[in-house]
Amino acid sequence: MIFETENAGKKVLVTGASGGIGRAIAIAAAKDGYEIVAHYNSGAEKAEALKSEIEGSGGKCSLIQFNIADREDCRKKLEAWSEENGAFYGVVLNAGICRDNIFPAMTDDDWDGVLHTNLDGFYNVLRPLVMPMCKKRKGRIITISSVSGVVGNKGQVNYSASKAGIIGATKALALELAGRKITVNCIAPGIIETDMIKGAPIEEIVSGVPMKRAGKPEEVAALAVFLLGEQAGYITRQVISVNGGLA
Repeated sequence: MIFETENAGKKVLVTGASGGIGRAIAIAAAKDGYEIVAHYNSGAEKAEALKSEIEGSGGKCSLIQFNIADREDCRKKLEAWSEENGAFYGVVLNAGICRDNIFPAMTDDDWDGVLHTNLDGFYNVLRPLVMPMCKKRKGRIITISSVSGVVGNKGQVNYSASKAGIIGATKALALELAGRKITVNCIAPGIIETDMIKGAPIEEIVSGVPMKRAGKPEEVAALAVFLLGEQAGYITRQVISVNGGLA
């Protein structure tokens, strides 16, 4: 059973919450007493399963559906949510896609799809939410980048560009919102056990990781929950890696 804590009533939006890292963050934050608003786009069944799991453990979870690459869809649904429920305390921008290919073989759709989803998604989701958070003068924003955004990765020029852009946007937004007591930080995971690496040659992939293993979504989630907390109130504009020493 989840007991009432100082986080009761604090609503946290987690985008891409239907699987992988997003799911782990939603569950961990719910266990810490936050009210979760779990976003999904097409994974309705997984989102419903997440909601049931959180509520079955005594937590609070509601669902919201929109396409982070569709600016009007984001604006309309998030503004409507805020008008009805008030400002979010926390936003975790986790949703994203990858379409890997070597650069000479990369198509326009490969490039545009990843940039419009991953980088435009930063603007599309946060733009309707920041002003209500500013009026409340308190909050936490956490973006999810990648080791690819920190050091680059072959076959991922599009993905690396989008994730590096998120780092730059995070740092700039942190400066703008610091005076409103809103922290903005970025988590940069390395190789994590999610659907993204299913079917990949794991032993070969982790051979370059000093800890010789892939990370677990729960290890990323633990950091996210810490950054959501009151104890992280003086941490902002930071990029924190969870990568087993990869970079």
